[in-house]
Amino acid sequence: MNKPLRRVAVFCGLLVLALLARVNYVQFVQADQLSNDPHNRRVAINQYAQPRGDIIVDGKPVTGHTTTTGSDFKYKRTYVDGPMWAPVTGHASQAFGTSFLEGVDDKFLTGNDDRLFFNRTIDLLTGKQKQGGNVVTTLNAKAQQAAFEGLGNKKGAVAAIDPRTGAILAMASTPSYDPSTIAGNSKTDEKNWVALDKKNDPDDPTQNRALRQTYPPGSTFKLVTAAAALESGKITDPDQATDSPDPYILPGTTTALRNEGTIPCKNATLRNALKYSCNTVFGKLGVQVGLDSMVGEAEKFGFNKEQFIPVRADASNFDTKMSADHVAQSSIGQFDTAATPLQMAMVASAIANNGVLMKPYEVEKLVAPNLSTISQTTPSKLSTPLSPENAQKLQSMMETVVNSGTGTNAKIPGVTVGGKTGTAQHGINNEGVPYAWFVSYAMTDQGSPVAVAVVVEDAAADREEVSGGGFAAPIAKKVMQAVLNK
Repeated sequence: MNKPLRRVAVFCGLLVLALLARVNYVQFVQADQLSNDPHNRRVAINQYAQPRGDIIVDGKPVTGHTTTTGSDFKYKRTYVDGPMWAPVTGHASQAFGTSFLEGVDDKFLTGNDDRLFFNRTIDLLTGKQKQGGNVVTTLNAKAQQAAFEGLGNKKGAVAAIDPRTGAILAMASTPSYDPSTIAGNSKTDEKNWVALDKKNDPDDPTQNRALRQTYPPGSTFKLVTAAAALESGKITDPDQATDSPDPYILPGTTTALRNEGTIPCKNATLRNALKYSCNTVFGKLGVQVGLDSMVGEAEKFGFNKEQFIPVRADASNFDTKMSADHVAQSSIGQFDTAATPLQMAMVASAIANNGVLMKPYEVEKLVAPNLSTISQTTPSKLSTPLSPENAQKLQSMMETVVNSGTGTNAKIPGVTVGGKTGTAQHGINNEGVPYAWFVSYAMTDQGSPVAVAVVVEDAAADREEVSGGGFAAPIAKKVMQAVLNK
């Protein structure tokens, strides 16, 4: 071979080697990046080339599918009672992606999860269409219905937990939307999507208020302050008088912290302070317990940390650096203190479960198309905010609130119910209509099967008529009854 031919052969060989290197680089190094690239339409086409698996509640699917025409997407998602279940399912849209469980478990629902490799292989060998797996939730359909219908046309949210396991039983948010209306890839879906945007709908119906909205918890936070007082030893007997003035002058200021109306709060016992919701007693207690211990107790309940159930829940807030006067205000659920409804359900749950806070979760198991269980959630302990003795003291105090205090609207005949009301101020100079809160649990001989947190925003209400006991407690009662009756 002459010299010019050798040069051409070597050059061609180098080109082949470069091509092989590039092919291998694309197939193995860039595979994940390319498969997850939002501009890769083949990924989206493949995602909707077969029916998605279903999201299951009480043994029945709350999702479905239908075929489409005039599109390269063969199937699109449908929903049963879409607005009621949207805070749980989220949406799966050909045009706008996925959210909540539809997003977190997207690969499993589409059948692309590595754990379904064996099933995909069998389907390939037998000529079957690839199938997605099913997501079995912990939700209680009757409790969810009670929560959703209880909120009605008001803005608000409900979170309910089984304190014994951490299983989420209800998660409602209103106003809501129907994910079916944005599931496709048509101009109608696009129009519906734009209408749901917060810029066009200030009520923000796609927001999951149970997980992603933090509110000032108001007097419901007094449960955390009471727990801190008991755990720190500042209070040992809930029925012993406290050395509490009325009004209470906030430390380092001339500002008086007052109580609502003429309730008997001067030197009140901790039980009566919770029963009547005395700001002065709990503000002073927060200062006595001290910033570090208050922060520690709040964080044991889950504050200052995101929760994953497996959908992400926003972190609730209790400031870690404050002056004493702000500690007092924060200890009654004001200043910068903010909580999601899930967080306050966790507080009630830990108290009801004798001081043990179980990790909240909403997926019981993942099931393959052949109905074999691929993954099972095992209940696990998150923390221990209270000793059993102190938890039982706080249970007794919460039961007083329901039996003869501000929470009587949550009474259930023949059932032990504990609760705490809250009316949280908000807006500049507290000019907004207050938020109405109620957190509670129901107790049976087998322990507590349900703890609930309800928050209601009603901008149309007369601010003087807003109360946790009036607005939120009846909703909590219905949710607890739904769980008990099942």
